[in-house]
Amino acid sequence: MTSDHSNGDGSNGNGGNGNGNGRRSLPQAGADPVAGVPAIEGFPASEKVYVEHGGLRVPVRRIHLSGGEPPLDVYDTAGPAGVDPHVGLPKLRKPWIDARAAAEPGGNRSQMHYARRGIITEEMRFVAIRENVSPELVRDELARGRAILPANVNHPESEPMIIGSRFLVKINANIGNSAVTSTIGEEVDKLRWAVKWGADTVMDLSTGKNIHDTREWILRNAPVPIGTVPIYQCLEKVGGDPDKLDIDVFLETLIEQAEQGVDYFTIHAGVRLAYIPLTAARRTGIVSRGGSIMAKWCLAHHKENFLYTEFERICEVMKKYDVAFSLGDGLRPGSIADANDRAQLAELETLGELTDLAWKHDVQTMIEGPGHVPMHKIKENVDLQMKLCKEAPFYTLGPLVTDIAPGYDHITSAIGAAMIGWFGTAMLCYVTPKEHLGLPDRDDVKAGVIAYKIAAHAADLAKGHPGAQERDDALSKARFEFRWQDQFHLSLDPDTAKDFHDQTLPAPAAKGAHFCSMCGPKFCSMRITEEVRQLAAAGGAADPAAASAPPEVAAGLAAKAAEFRDGGGRIYAGGDDH
Repeated sequence: MTSDHSNGDGSNGNGGNGNGNGRRSLPQAGADPVAGVPAIEGFPASEKVYVEHGGLRVPVRRIHLSGGEPPLDVYDTAGPAGVDPHVGLPKLRKPWIDARAAAEPGGNRSQMHYARRGIITEEMRFVAIRENVSPELVRDELARGRAILPANVNHPESEPMIIGSRFLVKINANIGNSAVTSTIGEEVDKLRWAVKWGADTVMDLSTGKNIHDTREWILRNAPVPIGTVPIYQCLEKVGGDPDKLDIDVFLETLIEQAEQGVDYFTIHAGVRLAYIPLTAARRTGIVSRGGSIMAKWCLAHHKENFLYTEFERICEVMKKYDVAFSLGDGLRPGSIADANDRAQLAELETLGELTDLAWKHDVQTMIEGPGHVPMHKIKENVDLQMKLCKEAPFYTLGPLVTDIAPGYDHITSAIGAAMIGWFGTAMLCYVTPKEHLGLPDRDDVKAGVIAYKIAAHAADLAKGHPGAQERDDALSKARFEFRWQDQFHLSLDPDTAKDFHDQTLPAPAAKGAHFCSMCGPKFCSMRITEEVRQLAAAGGAADPAAASAPPEVAAGLAAKAAEFRDGGGRIYAGGDDH
């Protein structure tokens, strides 16, 4: 294992001379679009190191601890450090992609296609190391369609990751401009910010100006897979009129985005003409942008959705570039009143049908899900998706479990996300505090990512994923031993943890104190517990750890009782009981 410190050029050692073809010139008209984009600082007491195995170098973040404790390595999504956004990231996967293309020119280039032929690619070995599982498990899950490894051959900068129910629960962060606000620089900043805090994939949902150029800047600086909703750009191409959409415009846009390197497409092929009337009695109708666009097209022409009728033509594009389907839930419920209704489930049945068609072409596929679902209906969603879509990975927005908390929907949805992840959902699409209210800024992105990292990790613990509890155990031990700095460094957000502690105990000496401001020095349960152990050990226990046995605990408590009586029996030391 090596440290990132030896790679001062930003290279991670896998892609030759960084970008492979030397420095690139990203699209730039007029002023520098990323001028003023702030550098992303690393985490305190951490360094990026690489696990080296079989010629691969897989990044992890190593957290250094005090008190003689060994360092802890954690999954890292941030990508290579110190890279100029004008240049873009190193082309990690370029040698692997080129070697496969030379051996088999043309044809199907999907990871599913290789897996079904028994081939373990470098990408599969890479994610096996990241996930602490065998390469054979990765290959087998891809082959049966229960996992996807989104890795467009034109996005060689991405560090391979996997989405599936037998792997770590992943999270997605949405970014993108709108017709009202945001710039290329702001979106690149949001990307880098999101992956620092742990976003496993990022979707560019831009609907404003410069969609193509915004996407190019994002892709060249993205160490994680990038997803899009192509129908948004299609709508821009036809002047914003859904009636003018057709399969030719759609396929042209797919190829344009696939050539850039987009790793997965949300495609609303399940919004069928016959299902649209089922939404009429809903509390909130059709809330998906893509779903509403396709519903309007179907009604304007009174024809079946061309994304459904021409689905196999779409598959031909997908397998050429290894772009994964994210089959969109265009009829998802937008309120808990509409959860699990006939419109939602009818579309889900069609997504199962389309999954079979995609798999016929060896195209990787995941299924998008709701939305707004009360807690008691969440498991039913997962069970139905697993049955109808043959265990293809489930990718859900939340779900939000209540509709009463605008401004706090990162919390209402993280509750549902933890549950649905536990039940088998493979990836969770984050919700920010701005959900339903406005376009998220970088603070909202961080809040959404942290909320969803908590939800995903809670699901990993419940599922018993290998090694999931190591970080919890390390932090709990640091907490019990009053190693405050280690507590901060092991947390998902060290800066906020430290800031909260400093608000009441800012002095450097407080970082060694055996209490916090909540209980104070006299009523810290952990300090008292340690005293009990010490007293029990002094009273005859050979090992302080044996104080957990009832007789030793009783002895320690009896000693504390005597101390209390000898001190005058006052509840509050140093004062009276009033």
